[in-house]
Amino acid sequence: MTVDIDVVVIGAGAAGLAAGTRLRQASIPFRILEAASSPGGRAATDTTTLGVPFDLGCHWLHDARANPFTDLAAKLGFRVGGNNPNPRRLHLGTRFAGPEEREQADAEVDQVFEAIIAAGQAGRDIPASEAAGPPGRFGPLARHWLELMSAAGPDAISCVDFALYHDTDDNWPVLDGYGALVLAAAGALPVTLDCPVARIDRSGPRLKLETAQGILTCRAVIVAVSTAVIASGRLAFAPALPADLAEAFAALPLGFAEKVALLFEEDVFGVPERTALDAIDLDHPARAGASALLKPAGAPAALVHVAGPEAQAIAAEGEGALVAFALDVLGSAFGAGLKTKVRRSLVTGWAAMPYIGGAYSCALPGHAALRARLHEPLDERIFFAGEALGREAFSTCHGAHLSGLAAADAALAALNSDR
Repeated sequence: MTVDIDVVVIGAGAAGLAAGTRLRQASIPFRILEAASSPGGRAATDTTTLGVPFDLGCHWLHDARANPFTDLAAKLGFRVGGNNPNPRRLHLGTRFAGPEEREQADAEVDQVFEAIIAAGQAGRDIPASEAAGPPGRFGPLARHWLELMSAAGPDAISCVDFALYHDTDDNWPVLDGYGALVLAAAGALPVTLDCPVARIDRSGPRLKLETAQGILTCRAVIVAVSTAVIASGRLAFAPALPADLAEAFAALPLGFAEKVALLFEEDVFGVPERTALDAIDLDHPARAGASALLKPAGAPAALVHVAGPEAQAIAAEGEGALVAFALDVLGSAFGAGLKTKVRRSLVTGWAAMPYIGGAYSCALPGHAALRARLHEPLDERIFFAGEALGREAFSTCHGAHLSGLAAADAALAALNSDR
C-alpha cells in the first residue's frame, strides 16, 4: 500500500520529535516513522529496574540556563537538580583520594582539557592525545573524562571539534528523567512505530520511502537518525549520497558509552544521596575508568558510567562482563561484600542497537569541519537533524532538539517556496 503525505520525519528521537512539534504547529500533513517499538531514541527513562527513574541515555541538562528543556521541565512539573550539587569522591584503585589529591587530580584534568581546547581554537585539528601530551599521575582520570564526554578514545577525538562545544558548566540533572521529559514535551504526535526505513528513492518528482510497513511518497523528508545508521548503509539513498556528504557522516561516528544500573538489597555505600564517584586504578593506568552516581533518589542503587575503547573491550565479552567490572569498581571502594547483595542489574546497549549504533557523535581528527556539511539540505527536499548537527551543542539532547526545529523550519520554507 502506498501513502502520500507532505513531510515524513524518519526517527522519533529528540530531533525527530522536535521536528514533529514544529510541523504540528504549521498544520501541515506529516508522519514520523520510528524503527523501534517506542519513541524517544537515546532519550529514554526506565522507572522499573531501580524503583526510581533513571535515564538509559541523556540525563543532564547541559548548558542548563540556555537549554530549552529547562523551561519545559518547569512548565511540565519535572524536578531538576541544581548546578553540581553532588558530593564527590575519587577512588584510586585501593583507596580514596584525600582532599589534596582530589585538587591535584582536578587540576591535571583541567590542564589536559585546556591544552586540547587551546589546540582546537588555534585550528590544529589533531588528536586530543597529541595536544594533551604525556599523561601525568592522574592521566587515567583525564582520559576517562575525555572518553565520557566524547564517547571515544583521545586518539580519535578532534581538538577542533572538542573546542567548538559550548560548555558553560551548567549541567543540571533531570531528577524525574530526561527521557520522560522529552516525550512529555513532544505530546501526541503521529508516530508509526516498528517502521524502519530501508531506502529513500530521490530519483523522481516525489520522494519514495521504502519501509517495513509499505511505501510512502512525500514532498520532503527530515532524516533524524544517527550518523551510524547512515554511514553503515542501514538507511540507503538512491541515487547514493554525494561523496562529500557520505564522507561527513562517516567522519562523525558514534562512540561507545554505556551505563550499568545496579539495585542492592540495602544501602551498601553509606554516603549521601546522589554522591558522584570517579574510579581509576593508579597501579594499572591502562585499565578502564568508571564514574558512578550512588543512591539516586535515595535508592540503594548505583548507576555506573563507562566509555571509550577500554570499556568497549570489556563489553565485547558480554553484558555480564560489564556488570562484573562495575561491581569490581564498587567493591574496591566499598567492600567486596556488596557483590552478594545485588537484587537487579541492567546494562544499556546503545552500541548494539542496529537503528542507533552507539552513544553520540565525535568528529575524527582532521574532520571537524565536516559537521557543517550535515546542515546543508540534499536536493532542497531532504533535511538532516540529530545530535550530530548541534552547532555548539553536539552530542546533547538539546542540540538534537534544536536541530530538529531548524530542519522543520527549513523544510517548511522549501515547501512554501515550491507552491
